Amino acid sequence: MKDAVLQTSWECYGQRKRKSVLRAVPLTRDLVLVGGGHAHALVLRAWGMDPLPGARLTVINPGPTAPYTGMLPGHVAGHYGRDELEIDLVRLCQHAGARLILGKAVALDRVARRIDVEGWGAVAYDVASVDIGITAEMDLPGFAAHGVGAKPLDVFAARWRDFRDRAGAGDVPAEIAVIGGGVAGCEVSMAMAFALRARGVTPAVTVIEAGPQITVVTNRGREIMLEEMAALGVKVRCDAVVEAVTADTVRIAGQSDVAARFTVGAAGAFAHDWLAQTDLPLVDGFIEVGSDLGVKGDERLFAVGDCAHMAHAPRPKAGVFAVRAAPVLKHNLRAALSGGVRREFRPQRDYLKLISLGGKSAMAEKFGRVFRGGLMWQWKDRIDRAFMDRLENLPAMAVAPVPGEVAGGVRDMLAAKPLCGGCGAKVGGGVLAGALADVVPVEGDILAGAGDDAAILKGPDGTFQVISTDHLRSFIADPVMMTRIALVHALGDVWAMGAAPQALLSSIVLPQMSPELQARTLEEITRTVTGLLGEVGGQLVGGHTTMGAELTIGFTVTGTTLGQPITHAGAQVGDALVLTRPIGSGVILAAHMQGQARGPDVTRLLEIMAQPQDRAAQALAGAHAMTDVTGFGLAGHALAIARASGVDLVLNGGDIPVYEGARALSAAGVASTLLAANRADAPAAGSDDPLLHDPQTAGGLLAAVRSEDVAGVLEALRVTGGEGHIIGRVEEGPGQVRVS
Repeated sequence: MKDAVLQTSWECYGQRKRKSVLRAVPLTRDLVLVGGGHAHALVLRAWGMDPLPGARLTVINPGPTAPYTGMLPGHVAGHYGRDELEIDLVRLCQHAGARLILGKAVALDRVARRIDVEGWGAVAYDVASVDIGITAEMDLPGFAAHGVGAKPLDVFAARWRDFRDRAGAGDVPAEIAVIGGGVAGCEVSMAMAFALRARGVTPAVTVIEAGPQITVVTNRGREIMLEEMAALGVKVRCDAVVEAVTADTVRIAGQSDVAARFTVGAAGAFAHDWLAQTDLPLVDGFIEVGSDLGVKGDERLFAVGDCAHMAHAPRPKAGVFAVRAAPVLKHNLRAALSGGVRREFRPQRDYLKLISLGGKSAMAEKFGRVFRGGLMWQWKDRIDRAFMDRLENLPAMAVAPVPGEVAGGVRDMLAAKPLCGGCGAKVGGGVLAGALADVVPVEGDILAGAGDDAAILKGPDGTFQVISTDHLRSFIADPVMMTRIALVHALGDVWAMGAAPQALLSSIVLPQMSPELQARTLEEITRTVTGLLGEVGGQLVGGHTTMGAELTIGFTVTGTTLGQPITHAGAQVGDALVLTRPIGSGVILAAHMQGQARGPDVTRLLEIMAQPQDRAAQALAGAHAMTDVTGFGLAGHALAIARASGVDLVLNGGDIPVYEGARALSAAGVASTLLAANRADAPAAGSDDPLLHDPQTAGGLLAAVRSEDVAGVLEALRVTGGEGHIIGRVEEGPGQVRVS
């Protein structure tokens, strides 16, 4: 991640070399991209190859992927899989050194320069750009409950896949209505009809157009579309004004109803409602921009794509203009951040229209000339795949060579994979054990020290207090998500001891940044900490903040318990081993850092890691022994229980849950930098599965539970919204981990 850009200078004077000067460029400006549209996606790709030093980049989008408009009809028809349709914003943001906030923008304050994100809070900006597309949601009675707009594309695609599968299985009649007889409505109607026919289902698809005819650009184009629609059995109703949408019909004024179990809105492009609640200059709900793509009257704000109205050159809502605008937008964003000169965007007057005809056939139209057939489909397919390839096959960043003379071993270490973030950056257990070998044993009110999850202190009133500390190197660019995960990770030691959070001290290292960005970042971090502690208990009582090379977030936490804390010792023969979270976070984070992980896999992992485990700990309060699975991996932490309890822990390899995507990445050779040390320090007899040694961040609780209590524990975990997996048992033995 590019929290700072490093500059190195070497100077020679005669025969004497001066030492290199390594200086981090401070972060001074926040650039925020609202929406993951085509233009923003291309800006992210270009930004990763040529970032602006000093600018911190943030992207706001409801999901980790953004669907590509051009391939949607092919996806609906079944020619493309879901992954082929989606732009992976997580990988693009990693490539660009940007943080990705998953949420929907709902308000924009141009005076305070803040963007409100639903369920997240306010995001400050110095320069921002909006590329949120359009919606086809219609203001018709019953449409919100029973219809779906053809845009946003991701919502429509998901709803279509569900209906297609149910109709294909015969669970629902294959009756479809498409409201709107423009290119989009005709195209999607043919795609749906083709897909259902391919599954052996005869669909009843009707296109409903309020005007006297379908609105295709040329007469010849209209003739071709009607021929192709008729061949697929798609009917057209013209001069049809929709009155209402119900669960099984579309009511039309003065005409018979259209039977429909799946109703699609494709009648025009509508601006997102929240834009009308701002003071932005709007034309028919769309943001008015000038020739530089800047919002009229605002030097700090831009808009592009379908959500923008180009006052200097009005054009139809088409993705081709967003793609062509991307280089100009990237240049002008940099100019706005640095005081440079802006460029003008001059869109072409006409453009090539390639329209899918259901099967692998397409119609091409430009300058009034029309062609159709399989060759047109191949042409369209090539164009679409080339666009997606640009966003999928991201260029690898060149690693700067090591300059001059260096000490022995330096080149070998630099040739290895980059150091992981999170728990993958921990020092190996063997090294730590050696460092702690001469530590004086605890005494007095300190009942247990190094070796367990937390130290145990005895209070004067007979209660117990536990204390632990932890910190994480950043593995994502978002301070909010990093804070939440780091806090859950630190509190894991308290929860694993059966204690409740009490007090918390923060330890934060910020990358070098301006005072304004410091204030913004610390406000986000503090808001996140206090919000999470409001959920699980405990009080933030202070901390320490410095600036350094990269974002690092840590916490010292205390917890209290009335009874004896749960330790590693105490596991008994016959106990069942319960694990509350999957393993594999280390390999996914390592792959993410290298740009190899799938965005949805990373997103799901972060969602789970950010969830507190206070309720899971309560469900496991009667465990004989417990620990949280973190840096030393499942095998390492299981070994700690085995040795402390004087028993063997037997793991059932097939029952251990694994994060989605982790197994494939591990099989491909991706591994965390701590894997080798974990393997050496905690052998697991009977298995060479690297995921058993994968370092976990904010990992699950591993507990030894009486066999007769397991059913109740699993039910308690389920009721509280958590999960529990029986992954093994405790047997007699000398204190080893075995895998069956």
